[in-house]
Amino acid sequence: MVMLLYCQELGVKYITAYAFSIDNFKRKPEEVESLMASMLEKFHLLDILVKRLAVRVHFVGNLELLSNELRASAMELTEATAAYSKSVLTICIAYTSRDEILHAVRESCEQKRIDLEFDNDDDNEIKLMKVEKNMYMAVAPDPDIIIRTGGENRLSNFLLWQSCWSHLHSMWVLWPEIGVWNLVFAILNFQRNKTYHLEMRKKEKEL
Repeated sequence: MVMLLYCQELGVKYITAYAFSIDNFKRKPEEVESLMASMLEKFHLLDILVKRLAVRVHFVGNLELLSNELRASAMELTEATAAYSKSVLTICIAYTSRDEILHAVRESCEQKRIDLEFDNDDDNEIKLMKVEKNMYMAVAPDPDIIIRTGGENRLSNFLLWQSCWSHLHSMWVLWPEIGVWNLVFAILNFQRNKTYHLEMRKKEKEL
């Protein structure tokens, strides 16, 4: 929530947070239950903050894996902030990039099957654009910067599809201690290299 404030002050409109991986469900049941209870508590605090800041909130991932109470709370917050547009916060929960890609491919195949069955389409090919529209993260543009704390340099199954031209910034500070100057440095580091990233994205669009 503090990082959300920093991002808004610095003019960063789209923020995505990796809150809970599907792999985290492999932890001990009591640990998962404790994390879910903590998350539900934070939702109530987040609800107050995003409404004050006019932030639109999306929850993306395999939400069917969540408890009924947590899923309902997430949907309620999404609906309550649907009219806001100053910033957009996407929270990845019960998410992995592999699961997202599998979901998008399945949805695209099913839509293609229906189109062919009802003669709405005579092309058997599934277009890239169709797959991307079925991604969980279709609610936000591809990230310019991905920040990893704790000195990590891996993506950990996060936004693998969307990050091909993103700037990966690793910092040694741990997540609880991250401050505004860490964020400023990450942005300055991206700006120093943004010409390359923008050029690569331009070439991709031309293809």
